[in-house]
Amino acid sequence: MSDSKTILAELEIWHSRPFTPTRRLSLGTLVLPTDPAPGFGGILLGGVVSAHLGDVDDEVVPDLHRLISQIERGERVVQPRLRHRLQTDRHGLAKSVHRLVGDRDQLRFEFDATGSALLQVLGAIYSLERLDEPARQSLAMVIGRSMRWRGPLDTSFITYLAARSVTSISDLADPRAWALEILGFPAGTVKPSKRQVQERYRAALRSVHPDHGGEIKTASQAIEDLAEARRVLLHS
Repeated sequence: MSDSKTILAELEIWHSRPFTPTRRLSLGTLVLPTDPAPGFGGILLGGVVSAHLGDVDDEVVPDLHRLISQIERGERVVQPRLRHRLQTDRHGLAKSVHRLVGDRDQLRFEFDATGSALLQVLGAIYSLERLDEPARQSLAMVIGRSMRWRGPLDTSFITYLAARSVTSISDLADPRAWALEILGFPAGTVKPSKRQVQERYRAALRSVHPDHGGEIKTASQAIEDLAEARRVLLHS
C-alpha cells in the first residue's frame, strides 16, 4: 500500500475453501472503529454486505435479517446457522480480507473475497458480536440499511449509510466540523448556542427550499443534511 493510502477499517474472515463439503466460518483481525457512529467500521461492514448480498439466495435473506436482530439484542445464536458453523478454530480455512481505505482524504472499498457471497455477508454480520452494545445496535441498523441499497458503492452509498453527506474522510471522522460547515458557521466556531444553531438552520432551510428558489433536484438531500447537522450540534 502506498504512502498516500491508509487502512481505516478491516474485516478478516476465515472460511471453508470453495468446493469443500464443510461450511465453516471464523473471524480473524477486526479493525472496526465505530465512534462517532457509524464510523469507518460501520461503513465497511455495510459495504461488505451490500457488495455480496446480490449473489446470496433470496430465500435466506429473511433469516439473515433474523440473525441481525438476534445479535443486536445480544441473544445466543445456536450453531450452525444457515448451514454454516461459526467457530474459533481456523485450521484448514481460507481467508478473505475486506478494507475501507483512505486515499488523499477520499474513501474507497477494497474487497478480496475467496469464499461464497453468503460467507462474506455472515462474516460481516457476526462481527457485530465483537462490539459493545451501543455500537452493536447502531451498526445493526447500518447493515440493515445496506441490505436495501441498489446501486454502486460510491460516495452516494457512503452518504446513504451515514445518513449525511460524506465526501471525505474528515466528514465521517468529525461530524461536528461537517455540521458547522453545512449550517454556514464561520471558521473557528466551536460551540454555538442552541439559539444560534436554530437560527442558522432556519435560514439555510429557506435558502434550499424549492418554494424559495432552491434547486428541486438537490432540495431533498440538502434538507436532510441540514436536519442532520442541526441534530449533531444540538446533541453533541
